[in-house]
Amino acid sequence: MPRPNKSRKVCSNPGAFCFQPVGMLNTNDDTVELTIDEFEAIRLADYEGLYQGKAAEKMEVSRQTFGNIINSAHKKIADFLINVKTLKISGGDIEYETDDDNFVCFRCKIFGNTNFKVEKKELCPNCVSPHLHRIIVKDE
Repeated sequence: MPRPNKSRKVCSNPGAFCFQPVGMLNTNDDTVELTIDEFEAIRLADYEGLYQGKAAEKMEVSRQTFGNIINSAHKKIADFLINVKTLKISGGDIEYETDDDNFVCFRCKIFGNTNFKVEKKELCPNCVSPHLHRIIVKDE
């Protein structure tokens, strides 16, 4: 019996949760599902350019686990692009980073900090949009 997955730390949600090629009819067979922790791994390794060891520390997983997550994400993204499928981003064993409480809503552009009063940090308190994102301050 395999061990249950440990929650992975993520800093933000994607700006959109579904990507579909223009002019394509959607069928359930033509959908690739990327988990939020796979999205976070892509963000850390490919977008921010972090080495796998440092990215694994940020997600609070082992380097081997991070490697497995990023390999799975790369395979799913390749399937989405090469086979012209719909990409949906959702799910995964995740836990949002809570070191900093600065958030912005990409839909209504409201900004907030500890006075923002968002309990689960999933929906914007102003427009109830799922486009609420943690603001990441990079250490220079």
